[in-house]
Amino acid sequence: MGTRTSIDLPGFSHSNPIPAASRIGPFVATGAITGRAPETGEMPADADQQFAHVFAHVRTLMAELGGTTDDILKMTFHLVDPNDREALNREWLAMFPDPANRPARQAIAARLDRGAVVHCDLLAVLSD
Repeated sequence: MGTRTSIDLPGFSHSNPIPAASRIGPFVATGAITGRAPETGEMPADADQQFAHVFAHVRTLMAELGGTTDDILKMTFHLVDPNDREALNREWLAMFPDPANRPARQAIAARLDRGAVVHCDLLAVLSD
């Protein structure tokens, strides 16, 4: 299948020694994608901004991998407040407007740190 490759993302980093994503062959799995602003690395207090940044990071990551958001198989969202689904759904529908062509999705209540209200991770399968 191939060797594992760490994927780093311009303007995005973790405080721990882990990559933004890992790839083996066509399969890509991410660590936590946060709502930090890509330009500054700061965590906005506004939930809507955090969700917008998460989805921007996802688009950037998929482009960096040579893929698109159409290659995403599943996304998992960890939410501090389950009532933030309105912000989640707004970004979700903007990225995946076609109900016949959306990845699987799971939202889980979570305790997050450093001011984060949302973390996302995803699984993607890239075409050759």
